[in-house]
Amino acid sequence: MGSEDTSAGPILGRVVLWWRIFRATPAFRIATRITGRPLVISIPYLWLLLFFVIPFVIVLKISFAESRIAMPPYSPMFEWVSARVGQLKFTFANYAFLWEDALYRNAYLSSMRIAAISTILCLLVGYPMAYGMARSKPSTRNILLLLVVLPFWTSFLLRVYAWIGLLKNNGVINNLLMSLGIIDEPIVMMQTDFAVYLGIVYSYLPFMILPLYSTLEKLDNTLLEAAADLGCRPMKAFLKITLPLSMPGIIAGCMLVFIPAVGEYVIPALLGGPGTLMIGRVLWDEFFANRDWPVASAVAVFMLGLLVVPIMLFQHFEKRTLEARK
Repeated sequence: MGSEDTSAGPILGRVVLWWRIFRATPAFRIATRITGRPLVISIPYLWLLLFFVIPFVIVLKISFAESRIAMPPYSPMFEWVSARVGQLKFTFANYAFLWEDALYRNAYLSSMRIAAISTILCLLVGYPMAYGMARSKPSTRNILLLLVVLPFWTSFLLRVYAWIGLLKNNGVINNLLMSLGIIDEPIVMMQTDFAVYLGIVYSYLPFMILPLYSTLEKLDNTLLEAAADLGCRPMKAFLKITLPLSMPGIIAGCMLVFIPAVGEYVIPALLGGPGTLMIGRVLWDEFFANRDWPVASAVAVFMLGLLVVPIMLFQHFEKRTLEARK
């Protein structure tokens, strides 16, 4: 016990000393004044600063560097030329290389196409499900919501691997179809665009259903009853009333599916083939295979710039919706 006390004593003394020094700084006085609502608001802003803004600034800095065979594999942005003279070095060659090389253009276009088609498929599948959930009995809504959220209880990687067992040539689907006599030889489903679309729709479908359900569940059913009393057919009432009022949920669900699907890496890598070109796989190859961090950082920054556009459009639409309601 004596040896533990003697070793803990200096450590405790240092902690007390650093605490007294921190209390004497302006940062401590500012922190003690931030209470209540400003304190609650500052927590998410601090989170965004630490885990989004700072990493993005680092990646942005690397995108203006030059590739080197060193550790880290890129040139510093600031170098000392002499004892008192420094030099700021940055280049736009990485961004110019993205425009000149057809690989990156095709990867961006292919990612946008796959993400857009997957988003449309999620909307076509998720809207009827969300509509049925919103119109179901209150006692069964919680069960249906649980079934929608239930896949998140399993690892994303395991769920994608499960599709490999279903789609491969000797998988469950082909064996079932062959045993029923529907097909004579296995259907090639693995390493195709079909498998990629299926994996993305399956993985991101809850992100489409939940905002749609939240919007549809709040709709006033008396509007549909009034339309029916005036002789409006159900389909016309849906197109004139339900669909326009559910547009915020549609846009929110499309954004939640489209944005992560553009940069998807795991699903194309496991279910797609060599011809499935997506920017997530290109980004991985540049970082870890080619070790060209500046070009990979430029790819990431440019991809983020592409995704900011639909986010800004969504915010603009939300602002107009709120102003119209006022």
